[in-house]
Amino acid sequence: MSAVDLEALQADGLRAYAEAQTLDALDAAKNFYVGRRGALTSVQRSLGSLPENERRDLGARVNAARAALAQAESQRRHVLEEERDRVVLAAEAVDVTLPPRVPKLGSLHPVQETMEAMVDVFVGLGYRVATGPEVESDWFNFEALNYQPDHPARSLMDTIYVRAPGAEADQQGVTDLLLRTHTSPVQARTMLAQPPPVYIVAPGRVYRADIADATHLPAFHQIEGLAIDTDLTMADLRGTLVELVHALLGDVPMRFRPHHFPFTEPSAELDIWLDGRWVELLGCGMVHPNVLRACGYDPEEVQGFAFGIGPERLAMRRHGISDMRLFVESDLRFLSAFPA
Repeated sequence: MSAVDLEALQADGLRAYAEAQTLDALDAAKNFYVGRRGALTSVQRSLGSLPENERRDLGARVNAARAALAQAESQRRHVLEEERDRVVLAAEAVDVTLPPRVPKLGSLHPVQETMEAMVDVFVGLGYRVATGPEVESDWFNFEALNYQPDHPARSLMDTIYVRAPGAEADQQGVTDLLLRTHTSPVQARTMLAQPPPVYIVAPGRVYRADIADATHLPAFHQIEGLAIDTDLTMADLRGTLVELVHALLGDVPMRFRPHHFPFTEPSAELDIWLDGRWVELLGCGMVHPNVLRACGYDPEEVQGFAFGIGPERLAMRRHGISDMRLFVESDLRFLSAFPA
């Protein structure tokens, strides 16, 4: 190859490097001119066939051309790498002047919040929290609480019975196991487990064979209260419930109406004056002597009172909610209305 041809090859290489718009294009041009099979490499390999004087002169020119191409390639590579980094940084840029994305805070479910508020009131009065199983025996759920065998609550229309493996049911499908219909069985379990005095509050989930509507759910919550001691009266019951209502609903008017429950005698329902009308809030009364006897207590020595209230109903009163089904639909639009 003549000196003129070598200069032309160098000029072509410099132009190819300068015109390369990407690092891949630059790598391709470098490989074409100075790679293992590149044009300049081929010239360098052919030097051995030339006379010594020509070989020395052309070899010096080849080395000079290779150096010029290497410098041009390095400069172009630096420019292209800076351009690449600029594009990448722009794509991955974070605007630190923007306000941070703060995740939304959750909050307690209104029913759970109401239950905890109720428990706090009773704990402040000296009660302790007691719990029991949700799958109960017929004896704890009904028999120990003075329900007669023919009481309507013991029918399949009101109670969900559970058949254990190998267990038998009667002709109506009734078994000895059921999903508890109230937390009152915790009363019996507590009295059987300890001597008086007893001051407990029993929160938990209960089950009824109800169709869900605005005021009923088949699975809901109840808080049962029980106090057993000497010389307890209806006045003590009233004072306890007044404390609860005032703590959660404020100074609203209240009244007690005579009622009937199998496990209390006398029995009453507590109403509150709300939105221009009397609204039923809970049932209560003095513990029936038969319940005391069934749990090993002497009704001649101790007396007590009990009450049961549904946190869902109380939450409805506290927050002005008209449909109980909203509590179980998991609608974030509804739940987000309650502060954290």
